[in-house]
Amino acid sequence: MINSRVFLALLFGCAVSLPVSAKMYKWVDNQGTTHYGETIPPEYANKDRSELDKTGRVIKKDDVLTPEELRAKEQADAKKRAEDAAGLDQQRHDKALLNTFSNVQEIELSKQRNLQQVTGRINGATTQIKMVQENLQSYQREVDSMNKAGRKIPPNLLEDIQETQTRLNALQQDLEKSNTEKAGIEARYEADKVRYRELTGLK
Repeated sequence: MINSRVFLALLFGCAVSLPVSAKMYKWVDNQGTTHYGETIPPEYANKDRSELDKTGRVIKKDDVLTPEELRAKEQADAKKRAEDAAGLDQQRHDKALLNTFSNVQEIELSKQRNLQQVTGRINGATTQIKMVQENLQSYQREVDSMNKAGRKIPPNLLEDIQETQTRLNALQQDLEKSNTEKAGIEARYEADKVRYRELTGLK
């Protein structure tokens, strides 16, 4: 390790000749030897290092993180960015909420208007499902009757059953999507009403 007196002498000499903007660094190599210089060799760029002023006092210390510490820092930074983004989105939503509605009743009316279309799809799908189910039951009764009579089931009847079942499955999926959409709209507007009361102090 460099003797402190030698270092101070070297540092003083460097300080006299270095421009004001020049920097002095201190780092330790793989053998534990302390080094000083204006630049850090690339092979030690991932080591702990300190920046010194002209008197040899540490003015900045850069500690190199371990892989575990680096991962933890990245996760913390990502969480902070997500929280900041969520906070900004909330501010924008709050501003839009206050600029769009004058009272809670207007929010409820907006909800009902937005529900009209999806409710219409739900009612339509429900009606169609009932009709398709009745057709499917009718086909199945034909099959049961033919089986009892020992008759061969026509291929076209089997095709009708398969097509009807496929149609029923598609309608049920559409109904499920519409119900999910309806629940989402209702939840969003109910949350907006709660938030509006918080922002305006209404009960």
